[in-house]
Amino acid sequence: MKEVLGLLAVWSIVLSGLTLLLGLYFIRRGRREAHHRSMLVATGLAALFLVFYLAKWALHGTTLYGGPEAWRGAYYALLITHTLLAALNGPLALYVIYNALKGRFSVHKRWARWLVPIWLYVAVSGWVIYLVLKRYGVEAGTIAF
Repeated sequence: MKEVLGLLAVWSIVLSGLTLLLGLYFIRRGRREAHHRSMLVATGLAALFLVFYLAKWALHGTTLYGGPEAWRGAYYALLITHTLLAALNGPLALYVIYNALKGRFSVHKRWARWLVPIWLYVAVSGWVIYLVLKRYGVEAGTIAF
């Protein structure tokens, strides 16, 4: 079950990033309806990621880095930036979507220019973290409730 939840989580966030790029392609081509749908799918996939990730964390605990010592600093720099930007990504995405739904497209566009690179960084860095922990991860166990 742990492997399935991990795969579902990582694939949902990667697909979310790809769908985000598709939405960006559509808006640059003037296809607003396709952009709108792509962004809602990207948001839904990101929400699914959160469900899968939290379920995996709650059921199986955390995984610690156990790889080469020479890579430890780079891994934790990636993990810290990923975590901070992931925490920012959710509220920022909701703010951008809210402004789009309210028809405030100048505000939507201004904040989307920040959101898109953050979202893509979180998606790509999440994939890298997953691969590193798949190879070098050490089980830390679950939290006792």
